[in-house]
Amino acid sequence: MTTRSAELYRRACAVLPGGVSRNAVFRAPHPVYAERGSGCRVTDIDGVERLDFAGNMASLIHGHAFGPVVAAVTEQLRRGTAWNLGTRVEIEFAELLTGRAPGFERIRFVNSGTEAVLCALKVARAFTGRPKIAKVEGAYHGVYDYAEVSQTASPADWGPADHPASVPVCAGTPAGVLGDVVVIPFNDTERALALLEAEADRLACVLIDPLPHRVGMMPAADAFIAAIHAWARRRGALLVFDEVITFRCGYGGAQERYAVRPDLTALGKIIGGGFPVGALAGRADVMDVLNPLRTPLLFPHSGTFSANPVTMTAGLTAMRHFDRDAVARLNALGERARERIRAAIRDAQVPLSVTGAGSLFRIHPMPSAPEDYRRAYHSPARAALKRRIVDFALDHGVILIESCSGALSTPMTGGDIDQLTAVLAEAFRASREHALAIGA
Repeated sequence: MTTRSAELYRRACAVLPGGVSRNAVFRAPHPVYAERGSGCRVTDIDGVERLDFAGNMASLIHGHAFGPVVAAVTEQLRRGTAWNLGTRVEIEFAELLTGRAPGFERIRFVNSGTEAVLCALKVARAFTGRPKIAKVEGAYHGVYDYAEVSQTASPADWGPADHPASVPVCAGTPAGVLGDVVVIPFNDTERALALLEAEADRLACVLIDPLPHRVGMMPAADAFIAAIHAWARRRGALLVFDEVITFRCGYGGAQERYAVRPDLTALGKIIGGGFPVGALAGRADVMDVLNPLRTPLLFPHSGTFSANPVTMTAGLTAMRHFDRDAVARLNALGERARERIRAAIRDAQVPLSVTGAGSLFRIHPMPSAPEDYRRAYHSPARAALKRRIVDFALDHGVILIESCSGALSTPMTGGDIDQLTAVLAEAFRASREHALAIGA
């Protein structure tokens, strides 16, 4: 351990729990520390350059140091970073985003995807007057107590398929939280509706990611979304989409592919232009619970850095450049990546599969693409195989998200996809014996 990253990690362990501020950056024996990024490439402090398919957990739609954002933010910094006053740029950004999706009648900016989901659930409770929420088993929605229930459920505690258990993620989660969350299976309409109907009078909303990463990165079926929407309309509950990750999948988000509109949508990641951001968009009557002119005010909400002008400037600039043509080009490149990865899997004769949509992909350590969380769940042996592929890629110049997933950015070209798939082909061949041994 003589690298500069190793030296930094020794210092970090003296001041940060485990030496990190977010677990996602940890890698044994120590994290890799970035020095600079440009476009779709990152150079670490030891001078190693890598092709970046993580994009800071899918948040950098234009890659690193995107020129228009750098210029716009630099100018904003000269004017100031935050005031206890409104700004023109937040209105301009709100106008742009509400113009991208028909269901975005009003929008409220916050500071992270977690905060956006948290506010969505609180708005739903305030609007309906009901306490409970429903969510998909295994789906990640940030670290809010209610939204994270059953995010890490395992065969030891997830209960029967007909009635999934509400499983805490964090030690000490109150039992009352678990009791107010109904867990439903993904893309299983009959079972989901039965579980919702049993709590119909107490459910404020159903929270759904239309392409849930940890559930397997398979799109929600049209029939599933339509049935949940119809049930919510019939029973006076709201349909909430978490598009913190998936908004990149269409000009108006992943929800473009469905015939129904969610009542509320949580946003984050790419809309910040590389800065911390979140937003909640939805029906005007529902969003009105946040209106400070309303009496009584059902949801008093504020935030010191909400609609911060630096973030608003970066986000507005980034999203202006992520127009319909840019979305279409990047999605086509994403499909090329998934096709090439499938070909590499076939050529290496390894029992793996790939899923995804738009500019996202995920590689699974199993021969058939999983359709729900229980089938996507990784045994220790499969998790080790996944880790092997991610580590191999990192050591050979490609950064993936630790779940063996990738997110494309607009600076990427067909040549970058070729580099990705060449490295993955090597990783698959190197892992073949291990994969066959565990029957992945």
